[in-house]
Amino acid sequence: MLKSKISKEEVNTLPIAEFKGEIVVVDEPAKVKPALDYLKQQKVVGLDTETKPSFQRGTIHKVSLVQIASEEKCYLFRLNKIGFPNELLQFLMDVNVKKVGLSLRDDFNGLSKRSIIKPRNVVDLQSIAKDYGILELGLQKMYAILFGQKISKSQRLSNWENPELTGQQMTYAATDAWASLQIYLKLVVKDKLSQKEIDKLMSDANSAQLNSAN
Repeated sequence: MLKSKISKEEVNTLPIAEFKGEIVVVDEPAKVKPALDYLKQQKVVGLDTETKPSFQRGTIHKVSLVQIASEEKCYLFRLNKIGFPNELLQFLMDVNVKKVGLSLRDDFNGLSKRSIIKPRNVVDLQSIAKDYGILELGLQKMYAILFGQKISKSQRLSNWENPELTGQQMTYAATDAWASLQIYLKLVVKDKLSQKEIDKLMSDANSAQLNSAN
């Protein structure tokens, strides 16, 4: 059985994991179709978004970046430069390609501020992790449990609307989308726990939490 929980301290001791494939920045309308032609050939992809952080109350930015990854390639769609292309919108609603991510409701809520969207054939890792015995809900801890490596979060609050993305930003963005895909592919080949096993796991975790608080 997989480890159900992992501490932040344990995660911090692990080696860093990074996407090593090809990263393609889609920052012009002409680059959209070739990117989606490739992605439509995939059965399942990893999906994530990034938004320029706001450090002022009441200021909320629109989604700046949509990153979609296969195992070998990751496309970074810079929405702050190309808008929300209809072709990308249609891809997110395409039933033929499974889109996998973490806390996808937040991503799609963000994208809905740019266009009406009804995503289809999506899998949120948070909704399936406990079926395999993982009680962590964060990408970093899920990945650490499954692969023994750490996903860096150092670029999360960087400016995603910079005129040019830095190499560190591109690697960070691609790694997040790719890591979601890797987690999904690792989980679905494992046997799911029974409901009885899940209930016991949850009960044990709650008991441990209560004991640590006392």
